[in-house]
Amino acid sequence: MQYKNNDTAPGDNQIKPGLQVVNTGTAPLDLSKVTLRYYFTGDGGANTYSAWCDYAQLGCANVTQKVVAMSTPKAGADHYLEIGFTTGAGTLAAGKSTGDIQNRLNKTDWSNFNESDDYSRATNTAYADTTKVTAYVNGTLAVGTEP
Repeated sequence: MQYKNNDTAPGDNQIKPGLQVVNTGTAPLDLSKVTLRYYFTGDGGANTYSAWCDYAQLGCANVTQKVVAMSTPKAGADHYLEIGFTTGAGTLAAGKSTGDIQNRLNKTDWSNFNESDDYSRATNTAYADTTKVTAYVNGTLAVGTEP
């Protein structure tokens, strides 16, 4: 799992994580069985969200996204942005990456976030490995550490 911060202002009204999946295994990976979770805090305001794919190398039509409230909030996380893939995303060959997936989310009232203490947020603006964005295959944690 790799992450980059596409919005370095921690106090504005959007969160913009860049994500990419890297297949470090030896077999192809069916992306339709993969989900990713980026953890954050809602910080007041509306408790409903909109999520968007602004760009994906494999095509935004092949990317799904939704915001989920955690049943048990943790330090730095009471929600997560879940990214999934349609069957149109195909398989990811061993040693390859999905390429850039640029995501964006906001509260429906456009109130500000305070991302500075969010579990998954980091300040790097180039892709780097992360353990704070998790990846699941068939619903089983495959990469990363949950908060």
